[in-house]
Amino acid sequence: MGELLVTDLRLRGYSPLAFTAAAPALEYVRAHPVDVVLTDVRMPGTDGLELCAQLHTLLPHLPVIVMTAFGSMDTAVAALRSGAYDFLTKPIESDLLAAALDRAIQHHQLQDTVRRLSETVDHNRLFGELLGDSPAMQAIYAQLAQLAATDTSVLITGQSGTGKELIARSIHRRSRRASAPLVAVNCAALPEMLMESELFGHTKGAFTDARGERKGLFVEAHGGTLFLDEIGELPLSMQVKLLRVLEQRSVRPVGSDREIPIDVRLISATNRDLESAVENHTFREDLFYRINVIQIELPPLKQRGSDILLIAQYYIKQFAERMNKPVTGLDSAAAERLLSYGWPGNVRELRNVIERAVALTRTEKIMVTDLPTKIQQFQGGQTMLAGDDPSELVPLEEIERRYIQHVIQATDGNQSQAARILGVDRKTLHRKLKGQ
Repeated sequence: MGELLVTDLRLRGYSPLAFTAAAPALEYVRAHPVDVVLTDVRMPGTDGLELCAQLHTLLPHLPVIVMTAFGSMDTAVAALRSGAYDFLTKPIESDLLAAALDRAIQHHQLQDTVRRLSETVDHNRLFGELLGDSPAMQAIYAQLAQLAATDTSVLITGQSGTGKELIARSIHRRSRRASAPLVAVNCAALPEMLMESELFGHTKGAFTDARGERKGLFVEAHGGTLFLDEIGELPLSMQVKLLRVLEQRSVRPVGSDREIPIDVRLISATNRDLESAVENHTFREDLFYRINVIQIELPPLKQRGSDILLIAQYYIKQFAERMNKPVTGLDSAAAERLLSYGWPGNVRELRNVIERAVALTRTEKIMVTDLPTKIQQFQGGQTMLAGDDPSELVPLEEIERRYIQHVIQATDGNQSQAARILGVDRKTLHRKLKGQ
């Protein structure tokens, strides 16, 4: 039986080894790394259930699949109590066995990843609070390192919650301006009537409530960095004034007739498609080129692979310490759910989910039941196609239209990013959107 299984599994691309008793198998596993153990129940000497229990004690993360011709509920329960990952009855169907092995190997690899991340999360903080070793983040780290010695204006783009302010702070900390202030302001949160006063300052009596003089954020950031978050929300009237300040490198406070020289590095951020805003005349083209000397585009969290688990582990440690709870990491099933979820709120949403899970869990590991219902029930990989019923099938043009809308929705309406993902230029995308 072992020889037959070895032959079949080798043809399927596995690297199996067969033993006819538990003792030599256990001795081998003690000395060599394996991904999964498949064992019979009835064997001479130590039986499969006892072997399963011994393996679970020796290597609790190693998945064991128990197979037997004497399948019964009692045997299944006994196997699971012994620490078995799965249970199969003979005769074994090759496809079902391969599927079970694939699930077990994936489970083992995921557990290794979670365990590795819990041990190394502190060593992966490459840029301050920025976490991740995915190719996308490695490219961003390289870009940040190149920016450290320059005063070039930077535009950070990406969906809400991807960490644009963390990028800005990382750039500032590694620049020659690190000892000077970093002043951050959310343009969307400033009332339009007070925006000029907040940015450029005002003199006493410049308007009704101006009871004293105010320096303004540009002057406060003198010698350092000014971070304008959500710069796409600036009204056109303020865009003109901002462009003037950037070109002349001086500000004139409201109510004053004198210019104040400034030495400020500007970092801007937006989740809007500023190129489309320029085309629609809602953002000035000259200001766009002035702030967009170098662009850093942050990927959405769902495109960052195992970074999701790395960031989750970081927040688990942070919130466990804050709440004084002995939570150490993620159960593998919970990790699978986090990896499969779409994360429309990106890192900000993940932080919220982990804080909630740490607060609710009663175990050392966060379980699937500790996660929000929408993550527990999330179904990924939904197709753009209709069903198999011929009456539901649609023309190829309709499939293309649906997919384009899907990509635009996934990029929060950023048509420049959508065009890059679709592999077309912006004019082609506009034409397809208009149905031409």
